[in-house]
Amino acid sequence: MNSFVIADPSLCIGCRTCEVACAVSHQSGSCSGTLEREGGLHLAIEDGHLVSKDSYFQPRLKVIVGSKVTTPVLCRQCEDKPCAMACPNNAIVSEDGCVKVLQERCIGCKSCVVACPYGAMAVVLKEVAPAADSLFKRPQTKAQALKCDLCRHREAGPACVEVCPTQALRLVTPEHLETLNRQKQLASAEALLAMPARV
Repeated sequence: MNSFVIADPSLCIGCRTCEVACAVSHQSGSCSGTLEREGGLHLAIEDGHLVSKDSYFQPRLKVIVGSKVTTPVLCRQCEDKPCAMACPNNAIVSEDGCVKVLQERCIGCKSCVVACPYGAMAVVLKEVAPAADSLFKRPQTKAQALKCDLCRHREAGPACVEVCPTQALRLVTPEHLETLNRQKQLASAEALLAMPARV
């Protein structure tokens, strides 16, 4: 079983701090958590979603705002990986207890987006450097799949979990699930023992 981040909708206040922390954590060229760019950051909320005019500023989770509930949606790091089964280039693999996208193989076809039962995959455009032998040196874009990678590049773990002001997000590990399962089994056994014996 893989680790994954789970959200508690009863605690989520829809502040989108998790989205910003995720995007900052995954900036190209730096994982420092600071944004230094001429002209500042171009963020806006359109149709209830955080959007950016900066192509590198892409969160790997999405806060969904409903009429009665607000919650972040993240990859559940599925064991059977429907996204990987749908990928024609085998660009989605399990590695170190995490399902990740190998960007060098990804062709941006969106098969993984369609296959994901949680809606946790996204395909975005990223600027790439033109080939060294290209005649015109115009910036080019490449479509690539993005999903939660549990911030494997950070020793502290997922940035979204760390910054959530209400602790609505938490990292669930296989060990944590085993402990919860044992506690439930023990509670069930104790409840059975407390029942009067039938004669």
